[in-house]
Amino acid sequence: MSNILVVDDVAPLAEQYAYDLKRIAGYDVTVATNGAAALDRLRNDSIDCALLDLEMPGMDGFEVLRALKHQGIETPVIVYTGTGNFDRCIEAVRLGAAGFIDKAEPMERVAQEVANAIERHRLRRELWALQRRLGESGLVGRGAAMDRLRDSIARVAGIPSPVLILGESGTGKELVARELHRLGTNPAGPFVVINAAALPEALVESELFGHERGAFTGAASTRKGAFEAAENGTLFLDEIGELPLPVQPKLLRALEQHTVTRLGTSKSIAVNARVIAATHRDLDRLVADGVFREDLLFRLNVHVLRVPPLRERPEDVPLLAARFVDETCTRFGMLPKRLSPEAREALVHHGWQRNNVRELRNVIERSVVATDGETR
Repeated sequence: MSNILVVDDVAPLAEQYAYDLKRIAGYDVTVATNGAAALDRLRNDSIDCALLDLEMPGMDGFEVLRALKHQGIETPVIVYTGTGNFDRCIEAVRLGAAGFIDKAEPMERVAQEVANAIERHRLRRELWALQRRLGESGLVGRGAAMDRLRDSIARVAGIPSPVLILGESGTGKELVARELHRLGTNPAGPFVVINAAALPEALVESELFGHERGAFTGAASTRKGAFEAAENGTLFLDEIGELPLPVQPKLLRALEQHTVTRLGTSKSIAVNARVIAATHRDLDRLVADGVFREDLLFRLNVHVLRVPPLRERPEDVPLLAARFVDETCTRFGMLPKRLSPEAREALVHHGWQRNNVRELRNVIERSVVATDGETR
């Protein structure tokens, strides 16, 4: 029997949802009335699907989705809102939501959406497992630039030294990191993502190295950091150029000594995680400006991979666009759609200066969702 989590700050509404989902579909349902409680449940309990209200005080639904993404929690989440704001729902899907519904929807429809999300997640996990067995890469491209990148990945994947991935925003640096992990010495190990640009400065050290209960206000329990969570796997430090300067010597120490010290204790903990960092910033310039440590840069750039911007590989745009169309149709349960020749031509000649592959994905997703016909 599937376990469902309903997250809504209006407790009577959450309890009604829980009652109806159990009555209609026989689900085991628990309730959380704020974002922090929801995160705690999703981290520690076996939840098959979550219904998440976007409009909550304090930690709203968007913050919950960002936290799930940063912590690598893959539980399917359906967001719901009473505002009727289509753009906010699309933004939630971009943050990882499996779908969205309106609060006015009948509960039979809600129960069906939950069932669909659970089934899609199951099929997706089976597909990922099959891809791993078959050795399928997530990198899309057939031009010389991507061939050179693949060769570089294959050359350094099996070496446990740190890797620094450079590239403009939206070029696919995390995909490169995942490919390094997949081809590395322990692909079955965890792949943990920390985005230094998305974390409040006060929480960066705790997220990386963990904390003991009572280490600071709000530290109600002991918590492992990202280094411990990535044990025998890979720790991906995205946007490393945004890492606060006071934290940098502690990261350097962890890289050199393979130990971390949680906040609130002096005890060292041995860790074994391969570190991959990425940035769109010029780290040499940051060193010259005094906001990034030169010794940390030297420790991170043992191997450097550069991800080409999309404008330098226009031959890959049709392949990427076709994949994004298929992915969007699958995610929303739509009938298959295809790009017209005119649309493909326009996409190829667009500069994609703002956000590269991410910009292309967003354009395709919005277009597919906004159209009812078969072609675009």
